[in-house]
Amino acid sequence: MSQLMTDAILAVVAFLAGAINSIAGGGSFLTFPALVLAGVPPIGANATNNAAMFVGTFGSIRGYREELKAYRHLLPPGVIASLLGGTVGAILLLRTPASVFERMIPWLLLFAIVVFTISPYLTRKVEAHDGGRLHAPWQLAMQFVVAIYGGYFGAGIGYLMLAILSFSGLPNMNVMNGIKNLLGSCINGVALIPFIIAGIVDWKYAILMSVFAILGGYAGARVVRKIPSRLTRGAVIVLGFGMTAYFFLKR
Repeated sequence: MSQLMTDAILAVVAFLAGAINSIAGGGSFLTFPALVLAGVPPIGANATNNAAMFVGTFGSIRGYREELKAYRHLLPPGVIASLLGGTVGAILLLRTPASVFERMIPWLLLFAIVVFTISPYLTRKVEAHDGGRLHAPWQLAMQFVVAIYGGYFGAGIGYLMLAILSFSGLPNMNVMNGIKNLLGSCINGVALIPFIIAGIVDWKYAILMSVFAILGGYAGARVVRKIPSRLTRGAVIVLGFGMTAYFFLKR
């Protein structure tokens, strides 16, 4: 495959991932495998995907600006937990041997896609508890754990965060998505610092994908969210399980 074709595919994948992340989550099921298939080493692909998706979240955060402005007084504790956990996760990844991480990829993808698949059941089960606080101690503890996972790998963290936010009594999914996108950007952003220091980000792909992820994130937040979410989720689930199967067979 020519370099031009590789760049074009990664640009399209990044745009779709940005849109998917802003409305449903799961964009990394597209971007991470695409980078690996493009020849980027797995740990470097994870770091490069982190960089691209971090920049891409700016589009979706902008798209949910009204919701974030209305609830900005509730954000600081979750932001702090996300920054601390993301740092720990990134350091753990850098301490993982490349061969070990490569063997872990199918299992990490499987965990993420299973969480993604069952997440609507989890959120339906907790709707009856919507009188809780946004920053109850257990919620902050769980956000810290999710942030560690996010700094380490990242796929599926959007729905893990939505499950936590479902206990918070927030008025609708748009508010939860806005907060989720902001916290996710904190996780990816702080994890990017150790990755840059370690020199494992492939910047030619990260810059290309980040531009299209921004466009996709904004489109998802302002336009694509009008598409029935079950259709978007269904496509992500099929792709996620397909990519997971591929990496299991590739071992």
